[in-house]
Amino acid sequence: MEHENAWGVVLVFTSQFTPSRSAIGAVMSANLERWNRRECGRQPKTFEALLPVDITFLGQELASMADAGGSASSKRMWCSVPERLQLHMAMLTLQFGYAGFHVVSRAALNMGVSKLVFPVYRNIIALLLLLPFAYFLEKKDRPGITLNFLLQFFLLALVGITANQGFYLLGLDNTSPTFASAIQNSVPAITFLMAAMFGIEKVRLNQRDGVSKVIGTALCVAGASVITLYQGPTIYRPTPPLNRPTPMFVSLGDAKGKNWTLGCLYLIGHCLSWSGWLVLQAPVLKKYPARLSVTSYTCFFGLIQFLIIAAVFERDAQAWIFSSGGEVFTILYAGVVASGIAFAVQIWCIDRGGPVFVAVYQPVQTLVVAIMASIALGEEFYLGGIIGAVLIIAGLYLVLYGKSEERKFAAQEKAAIQSTQEHGNSRAGSHIKTSLTQPLLPPSTENV
Repeated sequence: MEHENAWGVVLVFTSQFTPSRSAIGAVMSANLERWNRRECGRQPKTFEALLPVDITFLGQELASMADAGGSASSKRMWCSVPERLQLHMAMLTLQFGYAGFHVVSRAALNMGVSKLVFPVYRNIIALLLLLPFAYFLEKKDRPGITLNFLLQFFLLALVGITANQGFYLLGLDNTSPTFASAIQNSVPAITFLMAAMFGIEKVRLNQRDGVSKVIGTALCVAGASVITLYQGPTIYRPTPPLNRPTPMFVSLGDAKGKNWTLGCLYLIGHCLSWSGWLVLQAPVLKKYPARLSVTSYTCFFGLIQFLIIAAVFERDAQAWIFSSGGEVFTILYAGVVASGIAFAVQIWCIDRGGPVFVAVYQPVQTLVVAIMASIALGEEFYLGGIIGAVLIIAGLYLVLYGKSEERKFAAQEKAAIQSTQEHGNSRAGSHIKTSLTQPLLPPSTENV
């Protein structure tokens, strides 16, 4: 079950998929789910498996507040749209939201926002939004806290927040939003590799699913290696408009004077941290089944770790002061939109369409990032990055295909076992009726 839980999260990966985003999104998605059940007359499929049950009560209250400002005609119009079309519309909107996070984060770095201050403010916003819900909704269900749990939360924060977000910003600062998004497509393959190494995921080379996942993982590793080791010639360089001053365009441009190879290594570290967090959180949640509380502790320890690092390495006191509205916007976008609204929509899409459906849209995010970054930041595209991105996306789809085939095989195997047990029980019943003196055979030997 642990590897299924891990893959359920892996197949939903997004840009900067961290604990702070997942918890805030979980709270907000309850509002959306309750609205759909009441207004469209639908019942959730497996939503209770994704979120704490108590969140639905919060969703009812939030939905009633939202209904006061909405019009009945708009609700009827939304309900009249086929659900499959709703899912595709939501996923396209979601990719724009997450693509905006990549571009906004790079714009923040280009504006001079400190790479240590940015995650501090982002996690402060996430913790303030999350803490009240975690305290009240899980007050009765939260297990007692122990030193062992605190150490596990600290480790989750170190891997899932501090290393994850830190490596991402360092890599983004030295590369570009497009290739940061492209290399994130390798997270499922890396997670599969880690899970296989720890014995959580089984590798069956005699089955199509196992071969597909292994080949997909190899392609992702090859793509990441190409992006890291080979930049290549410039394929596309946007030309600044004549009416736009050149210095302004350059100030928001690509990573000039940066170390591309070092930036790619940072992004690989970001993906390794992300995958490690996905693998490590499954056993923690099994022992401490209070999702919002686990995320609150993780976010709190991540904030403390970033504060300590910033206090040691960020010596400029002015770095903590916002000098423009643009800097404030980037922080709010990262903390509220990317960590809340977008993930809330994603949770709803997982419930309605399944994790594979959501993960298939991930490469669309890379394409949207490329368009946004080219227009807003003047990003240049290099041959090595394009080749690597294609290899990673191909590997992603092979891993997803392998996982889909594995689920089909598991479902068929489960159905066969149930059918055998039912057949065995029926035969055992007939034997009881015909001969009371004949000993009863175990179901496992009934068909021998």
